[in-house]
Amino acid sequence: MATTELAPQQDIALLYADHHGWLDGWLRRRLGNAADAADLAHDAFVRLLKTPPRFDSPPQARVYLRTMANGLCVDLWRRRQVEQAWLDALAARPQAFSPSAEQQLVVLQALQEIDAMLARLAPRAARAFVLALGCEMSDKEVAAEIGVSTRMVRKYVAQAMLHCLRLDAACPGD
Repeated sequence: MATTELAPQQDIALLYADHHGWLDGWLRRRLGNAADAADLAHDAFVRLLKTPPRFDSPPQARVYLRTMANGLCVDLWRRRQVEQAWLDALAARPQAFSPSAEQQLVVLQALQEIDAMLARLAPRAARAFVLALGCEMSDKEVAAEIGVSTRMVRKYVAQAMLHCLRLDAACPGD
């Protein structure tokens, strides 16, 4: 079978027609929610429009779509986990000290951005960064918690900070 480049709009439309129903069904079974499935199926095809891959066969396209959709599911679950942690923290506060809806949204968006940044780091580096900066633990305490030397903790925190600086430098308009 010939390899086709998915740059032309008609190829994306054909891919959509051939695989959207299948992908939506797969996501419905995985998520148990039709609205979330429809959103993620849409997001998957939007990504294809941005960076069209090459497929040698229809099964290869499905494997690619399923892999991409699985990553989108993981992202959705992570966002919801962060949101639930924030809602739990808010519920534990007295009503008089609760932030406004706008402030809550800003904090939630910032938490989701931080979570996405941490997800790009090695797990130990992310954990060391959170424990050292977020929980204000000493290098010795962090080292004991994650089972590494204090020197390694400093290295992990430095890696995470460098990663943050790179992301900040890459964001236009800040």
